Amino acid sequence: MTTVLKIGGSLEADPTRLRGLLAEVADGAHGRCVVVPGGGTFADAVRADQIRDGFDDAEAHRRALDAMGRMARFFCEQEPRLIRSIEPWTDDAAACIWNPASLRAGHPDIPESWDVTSDSLALWLATRLRARLCVLVKSADAAPEETPDALARRGLVDAAVPAFALRYGGPILIWGPTRRVTLQQRVAA
Repeated sequence: MTTVLKIGGSLEADPTRLRGLLAEVADGAHGRCVVVPGGGTFADAVRADQIRDGFDDAEAHRRALDAMGRMARFFCEQEPRLIRSIEPWTDDAAACIWNPASLRAGHPDIPESWDVTSDSLALWLATRLRARLCVLVKSADAAPEETPDALARRGLVDAAVPAFALRYGGPILIWGPTRRVTLQQRVAA
């Protein structure tokens, strides 16, 4: 069974933690694992470019996917034992870093807006792979009682996470810098 491990691009600011997580994946500490990279500073540049140049959200979404691809390359540079893969569900490797380039053409299950970031894409991929677990590694902690809705309201995850979490239906963990919690799957009122 596969684990989907989304590592936020914000971990660029914590290189020791980032390298440690990538080494764990390469060492097989999480079993068969697909890493979903966040966009980090590359996605921040897309946001700034959109404000400056005025392109629509669909174009921003495609550029943000490219930003994730660039972060995948950066992660592989940090841990050379990992490979980048566009189709991790057909890859025989025990661990890889997903490059979402194939989604540039669009997918009917994925809205092309800033409501969907690497958080939701990790849950989408976990659903596709029938992953046993989806972990969202963040630069801030979640509280044990928080639901996907509460996390989206406070901006720790993107706005589409609650819907993608319901579709996935499996266990979702948030690994912050000091706390690891399992998300409550109920929808907050």
